[in-house]
Formats: sequence, structure tokens, C-alpha cells
Amino acid sequence: MRTVAATRYVLPLREGGSMPGLVEATDDGLYVVKFRGAGQGPKALVAEVIAGELARALGLPVPEQVLVDVDVALGNAEPDPEIQDLIAASGGLNVGLDFLPGSLAFDEAAAARLDPALAADVVWLDALVMNVDRTPRNPNLLVWHGNLWLIDHGAALYVQHGDDFPATATRRFAAIRDHVLLPHAGSIADADARLAPRALAAVDDVVGLVPEDWIGDPDPYRAWLRERLSGSREFAEEAEDARAAA
Repeated sequence: MRTVAATRYVLPLREGGSMPGLVEATDDGLYVVKFRGAGQGPKALVAEVIAGELARALGLPVPEQVLVDVDVALGNAEPDPEIQDLIAASGGLNVGLDFLPGSLAFDEAAAARLDPALAADVVWLDALVMNVDRTPRNPNLLVWHGNLWLIDHGAALYVQHGDDFPATATRRFAAIRDHVLLPHAGSIADADARLAPRALAAVDDVVGLVPEDWIGDPDPYRAWLRERLSGSREFAEEAEDARAAA
């Protein structure tokens, strides 16, 4: 992942509790930035990087993620005290997603054009990382230039917030039944055969992308992903059952 420095806070994107903002950076790019000082804290950024970069390693369409270095002085020009406080609490590295100008929300017309194998791959990935936030109410999918793009993975790996994270790797993920792409997906078992070996090969590199001061000890994350992938057939079957009932 590249690192860029934030040069201008453009505008807030008030969605959910993460308070992302559109930020301009030293490479003249615009990024949707998730801030470490938001209520969900650095662990949400850990989930963004791990889930997003696993998706990329599997060939799924994710906008480029970058690390965004934020100087707390960036907030001095902001009139909103809430934004000032957010930036003041977010000095150092944050995570940014390449802004897709003119992108559209995922809808039924886009769903009708979707490749069933791609839909199955997205369902499989979200079952792997326990992403609770890809539902009809909040798909976290965009359509840009006619293609599907996956965004916003901060709610994945939600079990990392608990006291016994390593022990949750074999936990069932019943929330997969609410996945927005289930009615449009092909075989999840076939997706498992396609993706599980590639995901396992990517674990070390993906976890290694997360800054140390966000993740602390990365070994539990590597171990959790390997353990979950060792039982990928089980969560794929759970998703397959949900697909059949959709």
C-alpha cells in the first residue's frame, strides 16, 4: 500500500458511526478516509485493510487503498467542532479508499447484470471475514463505469473487539443469510474451491500491510484467518444453505 499525506479536508461523508471524510492528498488524489480517531477506533481500520486487501488478492474489484498521513493542523480551518475533534484525534496514519467520482449505488438493475460467479465470490469473502455490513439496507457496493466495486469493510472481523478473538475462528456466521448478493450468487462451494487456496497464500502479506500501532501483535490475526480458512468448507456450506433459502 502506498502512503500519501493529506493536504486538504474537502467535506464530511456522514455515514454511520465512522465519520469518513473526503480528503485531498499530496498525489492530487481524492480519498474517502476512515479516521483512527472515530468511535470505532483503529480496529475498524485493521478490518478495512485486511478485508479489502484480501479482496484485492482474490481479484475482486476494490478501489485502491492507501495509508493517509494526517497532520492534526489539517483541522484548524474546519468550522465544525466535531470535525476538528476527529482530526485532532487522528494524527498519523489513517486509511483512505480511492474516490470513485460519479459512482452509483448498487440497485436491482445492477444486480440483474451481475455475474453469478462474482456474486458468489463476494459472498464467500464476506463469510470468511464475517462482514455483517453487506445487506440490502446497507450494501456497501458501488457501480462505477458499469462495474461493481466493493467498499467499506470496517464492520468485518467484528469478533476482534471481543475478549477471546482467537477462539472465534470456527464460529458460525448466521448473518450471511442477510447478504445482499445471495439471491444473485452462483455456487458458494465452487467459490470456496476457487478462492480458499489463494486466500491462504495471501494471509501473511495482507496482515503485514497493517501498521503496527493499529494492530499490535499481528500473529493472532494470521492465526485466526488460517484457522478460519482451514474450515472454509463449513462456512461455505452455511452460505450455500442460505443461498438455497433466499
